[in-house]
Amino acid sequence: MNVQDMLKRHGLKKTPTRTMVLDVFHDTDHALAIADLENELGSNVDRVTLYRTMSSFEEKGLIHKVHDDEGKLKYSLCSHACSEDTHHDNHLHFHCRNCNKTICIERVPVPNVEGLNGYEIHDVYMVANGVCKACKAEA
Repeated sequence: MNVQDMLKRHGLKKTPTRTMVLDVFHDTDHALAIADLENELGSNVDRVTLYRTMSSFEEKGLIHKVHDDEGKLKYSLCSHACSEDTHHDNHLHFHCRNCNKTICIERVPVPNVEGLNGYEIHDVYMVANGVCKACKAEA
């Protein structure tokens, strides 16, 4: 799906910043931190606009938060089934200790956590750590 169709499907207007940010996500195979996006976009986008864009994207179901084992917050494109009302991105995230990339492993879902008397669960994150295929092949 192209950028314009993605924005339209999620009820967002096409702006230069939104287009550039989505292009960066389309050109990568791993989750990105705000700093990664700032480095990629350079002076084309100011920090406030970038944070607002990311907030809108998450709210509308275009991206989801990804936590790695270093406590860094990253973002990844959502699957096509996500919307403003529901996210379907409860899956394993793999963090490579060699290249520091964090990759969505959608075929491995996060287990359903139920039956915790008195606890209200808002989010569950599952991160596996190790060495990715690309780094392993280089070794």
